[in-house]
Amino acid sequence: MTILVTGGAGFIGSNFIPYFLAEHKHIHIVNLDKLTYAGELSNLKEVEHNACYTFVKGDICDRNLIEKLFKKYNFKGVIHFAAESHVDNSIDKPDAFIETNVIGTFNLIDVAKNHWMNAPFDMKRGYENCRFHHISTDEVFGTLGATGLFTEETPYAPNSPYSASKASSDFIVRSYFHTYGLNVVTTNCSNNYGPKQHDEKLIPTIIRKALKGEHIPIYGDGQNVRDWLYVLDHCVGIDLVFQKGKTGEVYNIGGNNERNNLYIAHTICDILDEVLPKRASYKEQITFVKDRPGHDFRYAIDASKIEKELGWKASENFETGILKTVEWYIDKYSDG
Repeated sequence: MTILVTGGAGFIGSNFIPYFLAEHKHIHIVNLDKLTYAGELSNLKEVEHNACYTFVKGDICDRNLIEKLFKKYNFKGVIHFAAESHVDNSIDKPDAFIETNVIGTFNLIDVAKNHWMNAPFDMKRGYENCRFHHISTDEVFGTLGATGLFTEETPYAPNSPYSASKASSDFIVRSYFHTYGLNVVTTNCSNNYGPKQHDEKLIPTIIRKALKGEHIPIYGDGQNVRDWLYVLDHCVGIDLVFQKGKTGEVYNIGGNNERNNLYIAHTICDILDEVLPKRASYKEQITFVKDRPGHDFRYAIDASKIEKELGWKASENFETGILKTVEWYIDKYSDG
């Protein structure tokens, strides 16, 4: 069986592919990635010679390419990571987010539907178990106050061009289940962290700036709260939902690790003070900068549905996961 993974050279995808190939020896993955600034093929060195892995450089907005790939490889599943995802970039260049996240998702799911189905609610023979798994984000739910959690029933209230484009793609996927009976599942995750994340993101930025002796920039007063999910825990959850999730359902995947940005910075600096001590604490490099426009105050996910229905559980808490993460980035940045 061959499945299509989109955006597999990005942060979560490049952690997922080696994990998935190790777990499912009989499945061939074709990784379609545009290799924008956020995609890095070196993140997949451990699988580049795997006979069950094929890389294709291409854009999910290129419908002709998607159709050719479906014909060539006869995909029996799609796991769709590919997305523009950096909120700051969506503020500056929202058009790229609409193009990739909305039009690209539509292209993918529409081609999949045409390849797998004769008509609405009529799967082609041999394609009865084909599934489209859409990877989304908790940002589609907007922002929380000091209390409460996002559940699968939380109304959507996206506040940035990024989250609005992801919300749009979620609804497209939902509509293909209700209108055509396509076998879809969606997962909405909280903030991921871990190895292979792009340098622009919060945790790699804190580590990189600290090691370089530069100011560590923290938005506003540093009190914005996120629920942090170690990337390999997320990969396990995606695999579970892809294999066993109920058709048409949405599953929230969260780490149950709420931490504010200032705590993150202090924790990383504490680790660096211990493993790479210098004369002054790394905390002295922390600098508060002007807040991001429309910066959501707090996200936190209730992951009880995936825990109860599929038996998923995060194996890392923030303190164990961040230690592994800092060690990985020390190696990366010391190698240049």
